Amino acid sequence: MRVLLVEDEPEMASALRTVLARHDMIVDHAADLREAEEMAAAGSHDVLVIDRQLPDGDGLSLIPTLRAGGNRVPVLVLTVRSEIADRVMGLDHGADDYLAKPFAFEELLARLRALLRRPANVQAEVVRAGRLSFDVPNREASIDGRVLELTRRETLVLEALLRRVGRMVPRAVLMEAVFALDDEVQPNALDTQVSRLRRKLADAESGVIVNGVRGVGYFLREEVP
Repeated sequence: MRVLLVEDEPEMASALRTVLARHDMIVDHAADLREAEEMAAAGSHDVLVIDRQLPDGDGLSLIPTLRAGGNRVPVLVLTVRSEIADRVMGLDHGADDYLAKPFAFEELLARLRALLRRPANVQAEVVRAGRLSFDVPNREASIDGRVLELTRRETLVLEALLRRVGRMVPRAVLMEAVFALDDEVQPNALDTQVSRLRRKLADAESGVIVNGVRGVGYFLREEVP
């Protein structure tokens, strides 16, 4: 899951990025509306988390702009304003959900999962290939019921490949799925993650293989008996 976090308070932004990253989410951070608009224009995010009180205006103003451009990404609005009128205003501006500060991180995570389960974003709960099963909501891979221990980035690589089993996934698509925009990424970082994932899948006799084409990308396929 790729999240665009629009939050100007450094401490809050840092805390949210840490929590979301621990749950296998790639987080792009914008500190104001202008930066958020530029990042959202790429249309590559699964969900937006927007604070209302930003240095250059109300975060709600971003939503009509996105919708007018055809971007239907789910939006969760964060705010210290908890009155009913403020929540109604947020929903009327096109927000999909509204969470008042202070909030528990567990509730934020639950609301994000709920947004992604809505019809426009529905995806299979469990993806299977070979002897491998991937629990999408819980971001957990298993082989015949035994949990496969993966790092966060290995999990992200696997999910991106499983969404396109048997098809080539371009390097650019994998990079976007695994690394945030402001991550310092070494030239061979993606190849390192794929290599580690490939070894773990082989050691676990998962029944799937990750193949690659140099300079192009990677694809996951089921082993032929």
